[in-house]
Amino acid sequence: MNPILGGGGLHHVCLKTRDWDATMRFYQETLGCTVKVAWRDAPARAVMLDAGDGNYIEVFEDLAYQGAALGVINHFAVRTTRLDAVAERVRAAGYKITVEPRDVTIPNKTPVGPVPVRIFFCEGPNGESVEFLQNTLT
Repeated sequence: MNPILGGGGLHHVCLKTRDWDATMRFYQETLGCTVKVAWRDAPARAVMLDAGDGNYIEVFEDLAYQGAALGVINHFAVRTTRLDAVAERVRAAGYKITVEPRDVTIPNKTPVGPVPVRIFFCEGPNGESVEFLQNTLT
């Protein structure tokens, strides 16, 4: 538990989209997220998608959104216990895998020592970089 936030932690990542339908197909059909909260109507819809375990992806429809070149957020990571199956599902849905599934060891200066993880990255329908991460230590 975080001594300042209490039961804190990451609640959601928010993104904007000009292509609502493609975004919903990717996050709902390809990744299995479900709608937890939805508000407003087209052309300014908004939704909070449940990614599991109390983690959400919030999406705002904005037909004028241009996105910042390279943006301030490099990527966001989604935890999974089925990394290779998810990678194949993303690939089959036609999304670009930008880093193929692979095992990586994150050097760690804490007493826990090195952290082995399995990862892959893809490009989402809005150009967002999504990392998928499988491990048991973090």
